Amino acid sequence: MRLRSAVLLYLMAITVSGWASAPAAQTTLHSQPWSDAAFAEARTEHKFVLLDLEAVWCHWCHVMDEVTYRDPAVVRLLNQRYVLVKVDQDSRPDISNRYQDYGWPATVVFAADGSEIVKRQGYLPPRLMSSMLQAIIDDPSPGPSIEREAAFRPASDSAIRPALIARIEAQYEKQYDKPIGGWGFVHKYLDEESVEYAMREGGRGNAEYAKRAADTLHDATNLLDPVWGGMYQYSVGRHWTEPHFEKLISIQADALREYSLAFAQTQNPEDLKAAQSVHGYVTSFLTASSAGVFFVSQDADLHDGQENEAYFKLSDAARRAQGIPRVDTHVYARENGWLISALCDYYAASGDASALAQARKAAGWIVVHRSLPGGGFRHDDVDAAGPYLGDTLAMGQAFLALYNVTGDRGDLKVAGAAAQYIAAHFAPAAAGRGFVTAQTPTDAAYRPHPDRDENVALVRFASALAVASGEDRFRATAAEAMRYIAAESVALQPLSAGVLLANEDMTEAPIHVTVVGSAASAEVMALHAAALRSITSHEVIEIRDPADPAPLPTSVAYPPLKRAALFLCTAEACSSPIFRGEDVRAKIQRAQLQVQR
Repeated sequence: MRLRSAVLLYLMAITVSGWASAPAAQTTLHSQPWSDAAFAEARTEHKFVLLDLEAVWCHWCHVMDEVTYRDPAVVRLLNQRYVLVKVDQDSRPDISNRYQDYGWPATVVFAADGSEIVKRQGYLPPRLMSSMLQAIIDDPSPGPSIEREAAFRPASDSAIRPALIARIEAQYEKQYDKPIGGWGFVHKYLDEESVEYAMREGGRGNAEYAKRAADTLHDATNLLDPVWGGMYQYSVGRHWTEPHFEKLISIQADALREYSLAFAQTQNPEDLKAAQSVHGYVTSFLTASSAGVFFVSQDADLHDGQENEAYFKLSDAARRAQGIPRVDTHVYARENGWLISALCDYYAASGDASALAQARKAAGWIVVHRSLPGGGFRHDDVDAAGPYLGDTLAMGQAFLALYNVTGDRGDLKVAGAAAQYIAAHFAPAAAGRGFVTAQTPTDAAYRPHPDRDENVALVRFASALAVASGEDRFRATAAEAMRYIAAESVALQPLSAGVLLANEDMTEAPIHVTVVGSAASAEVMALHAAALRSITSHEVIEIRDPADPAPLPTSVAYPPLKRAALFLCTAEACSSPIFRGEDVRAKIQRAQLQVQR
């Protein structure tokens, strides 16, 4: 999950009643990690299991810890009749995906056999929590929050029927907030896929969608920290000027990618400035100085549970005099993969070679410290569960992005190995049921499930990989993931842009840019750089050296020429040779206009 669904629910969860100050008296509350042992203890001692699913960066999670979980009545009930399990959702993608609809904090109570009794969303003040705990003791019957899982009807194949596509497009249209800008109507944040789809349509000549993308990107600059850079997670109140101050690496990756792609398409200097702001923040605050890998998040709270609006209005020196909000220094393969991919787009659009160097350094560290036999990647140094689809998928995307901007065949090989690992280890339980988040069940009562965002990303990755490598086996992976997305119950879930992008990437050939000539020549490098500066979201870029003894497969017969040349190919045709870098941008823009759906 790329936090897209979780953000929607987290934003709903933070609208809560006022809360009292934490009591002065300290009480002892015992908790443990998620494990089979917790349920075994509950069975032996005739207790319930309460899961507190939180996030390191989450303000209301801190309030729960400081207020609710210090309340004497809550502590007494939990210690007497419950096994308390606390989980950082970033550390366990399987549990996070399972309960993403509840935001953070999420509170889930289980019977000792693993069956759910209650699921609650957001901050629970002490009185509400203690009354809920006592009510479960008095009557442990499942409450109204526990619904039977609906029967899933997979699509017959990977093709989304025209009538369903029309409904999804109509939903996408309605999801845009015309008076305020942006996609969504409660709080404001930069939804990567919604902006990307609008930019893609704008590149095809849809002026209204181009304006919506530009307006949203402009409005979202209000979420940039004017002092340290980087993007805050969201703004409350259906406007763009009241941010909440946590900074997640996923948010930075999304912003860096979209502003970079926007700059490549429109050359708007504001987009480049925004991308530079994000890049500078990540470099300064979320990067391990020696290893070069990327951390997970920076907290909004300087002191847990206390609002910090005044702090973030201070200058750099004044902030530092008070202290710096905590950084979660875990190093997860998934989060690093997201940022590496975004750095590649930023390098392509801006020409900032430091970004490529950062991407390469982080990728090298992850290969050494997070690789699994067979091409996969684990989440952390030691995984409590896993492996998880998200880590191998994000790193596969990262190496494909590195190949796209460097032409290094070694990167393409790693991306291909990741795709093969995914097909072997996360395949659907039955055809059309989606690639699953993890091989291992979270517990005996819950089998592995697919996540829509992960399957959307897999379609896009495997489709692009098939084109870049010339290997059709990756199309089969994309088609299988797309069959899950094509099911009506999945395809119509909000937000809609991810499904539209996956469908296009599956059914339409990307713009294929090929630079033909000696890989080491200055002419080839200049043409390749010109292609990078005009990069689009649905594009494969390669360098094809006639002297290569083992070239990648291609169906295109490039003419022998005495000088380096660039060719643009779409599903319908290839361009005549382009010899000058200054002509490339206009040619790519023309190729986009020719891709009519």
